[in-house]
Amino acid sequence: MRKPRSWSWLLLFTTSGTLLCCAIPITLVSLGLGATVATMVSSAPWIITLSQYKGWMFLLSGVLIGLSAWSVYRSERSCPLDPELAAACQRADVWNRRFIWVAGGMWAAGFVAAYGLPLVR
Repeated sequence: MRKPRSWSWLLLFTTSGTLLCCAIPITLVSLGLGATVATMVSSAPWIITLSQYKGWMFLLSGVLIGLSAWSVYRSERSCPLDPELAAACQRADVWNRRFIWVAGGMWAAGFVAAYGLPLVR
């Protein structure tokens, strides 16, 4: 039996990156909390680098979310025949599906904050 690939950590990193670079700072500034954003950026200056490459961040994370969704929802995916392993596989599938939906929601929130909110003035 082949061990399944885990996209979870890379998926979490990229979707969290889109929130950190774009969604959280824009939302805080929109709420009048610019000093909070300034403190956040001075504590973690790498956020500026992420926001400079936000187009690539969103593209990469969108592709990874798409690959993860394909990996979890593809039709030829099956669980082992051993009842114990099958139960563990089904539980993992449920959590993987939840995780993909959460990651997709995070990506969508970041996308709206990065590209939609600046248009609303």
